[in-house]
Amino acid sequence: MSVSGEPVWINRQKASSLRCPGRARLSLWASAALVVAGVNHPCALTVRFVDSEEGQALNAHYRHKNYATNVLSFPYEQPDIPEGFELPMEEAQADEHYLGDLVICMPVVGDEAKAQHKSAEAHTAHLVIHGVLHLLGYDHENPIEAERMESLEILAVRQLGFAHPYLEQCIH
Repeated sequence: MSVSGEPVWINRQKASSLRCPGRARLSLWASAALVVAGVNHPCALTVRFVDSEEGQALNAHYRHKNYATNVLSFPYEQPDIPEGFELPMEEAQADEHYLGDLVICMPVVGDEAKAQHKSAEAHTAHLVIHGVLHLLGYDHENPIEAERMESLEILAVRQLGFAHPYLEQCIH
C-alpha cells in the first residue's frame, strides 16, 4: 500500500461520532488520486467527517438535495484580488496549492460499505480519491467524463491494494 508522489497536507476535522481515518491514511489516499491525475506539486486540502444531520444540511444547502450523501467536494476558488494588490509570496503559494474541502458523511459511508460488501476503509479510501478528483476538476456529468474519472479512481484504488471500487464482490 505505498504511493509515491508529492506530499499532501491534510486538515482533518472530525465532527462525527463514528470512527474516522487519521491524517496519515488520508494523505496516502489523496496522494494516490494526485499521482493518477498527474499532479506533481505539494497540495493541501481539508477533510471533514460529519454525521448524517450535518451531511444532510450541507447537501440541502449546496446541492438542493434533502438527504445526506457520502462525499461533498468544495473546490477552492481564489478570491478576486484588486488590481495593484499583491499577496505575500507564501500566501500566494499556499493558495496555489490548496485544493479545497471534502465533507465525508460517515454513517452513509458505513451503510454503503455494508450494502456493497466492502470494508469501511476501502470505501472511505475510494470516496477520498473520488472527492480529490472532483477538487481537481474531474466530473461524471456525462458518460465520457464519468468513464475518464472512474478509470482514474480504479487505478488509484488498486494502487493502494483495494479491490475495484465499482464491483460489489468481496471485502478488502
